Amino acid sequence: MLEYENEYDFENRMVTPEYVPEDSDTENPLRPKSLTEYIGQEKVKENLSVFIEAAKQRKESLDHVLLYGPPGLGKTTLAGIIANELHVNLRITSGPAIEKPGDLAALLTNLNPGDVLFIDEVHRLSRSVEEILYPAMEDFALDIITGKGQMAASYHLPLPPFTLVGATTRAGQLSAPLRDRFGVVLRLELYTPEELSSIVTRSARILGISIEPQGALEIASRSRGTPRIANRMLRRVRDFAQVVHNGVITLESARLALDRMEVDEIGLDANDRRMLSTMIQFYNGGPVGLETLAAAIGEEAVTLEDVYEPYLMQIGFLSRTPRGRCVTPAAYLHLGLTPPGSREEKAVEQQSLF
Repeated sequence: MLEYENEYDFENRMVTPEYVPEDSDTENPLRPKSLTEYIGQEKVKENLSVFIEAAKQRKESLDHVLLYGPPGLGKTTLAGIIANELHVNLRITSGPAIEKPGDLAALLTNLNPGDVLFIDEVHRLSRSVEEILYPAMEDFALDIITGKGQMAASYHLPLPPFTLVGATTRAGQLSAPLRDRFGVVLRLELYTPEELSSIVTRSARILGISIEPQGALEIASRSRGTPRIANRMLRRVRDFAQVVHNGVITLESARLALDRMEVDEIGLDANDRRMLSTMIQFYNGGPVGLETLAAAIGEEAVTLEDVYEPYLMQIGFLSRTPRGRCVTPAAYLHLGLTPPGSREEKAVEQQSLF
């Protein structure tokens, strides 16, 4: 399943939290450079500031850090902040990009003392690469074997002290030996609308966009608790505001833009509502199997499981059971429908009997 993770057509979905190429133009100038600029994740910031200050006072490298949580919450940004706060270089790569042990060895031997190596999607490292990483993290050394048979030779290469920052959206898929070698493990939580409103206001100021507090809050409330989605929405709402409201993002212009893009007040888009409506209309709200549902709405099963379902489950609109997926009463109410088994429905059924 993992090999399809980055192959979805995310560009057509406003509310996908995964990174898409068009985000690069917006995200890069908006990334905060220090913990004081970073908005939200207060517990993570408080603990991280202590760990960083202690490492600086001892003049040691920071313990290896594992950042996990849903996509789009700022794990890459935090890695950059860690490097900036420690006044060291940041090297960025990803798990799928490190195909062979030699690729990892080349990265590690080029680090300077104290540098931060950031590996995104660290759970996708191959087992052979992981085995090279264990002594590098624990003993700051590489154990490499070259050649075969009688020509085989073992080399023990010392490495400068460094900090590995790993990011993952699937902490449960990390192997136990790798997970245990991270001294600092931090979970990033979804943002509140108030925190996202502050992020949107800051981003608008950097991008030179005029925005009113109510307009910022409207964008924030529809952003699924994710800064990446909020910044993406800000850019597209700006286009509507420029044409319809003299370039100022107000409550009215934000609502107009997001309604036109079919993103409702809690962040569901047309695809989310179509999935829920199909389950209700054709399968009485479930349970329905994943493959059956995928065929009914014309999507890949892996896309439903990895892209659509997580947020619907987080907000309590969808549940997984041994028999299949089920729509919850909260989803019925959001779609303006009467949940099955309600008093009104039972009254209608009783009247029909008599």
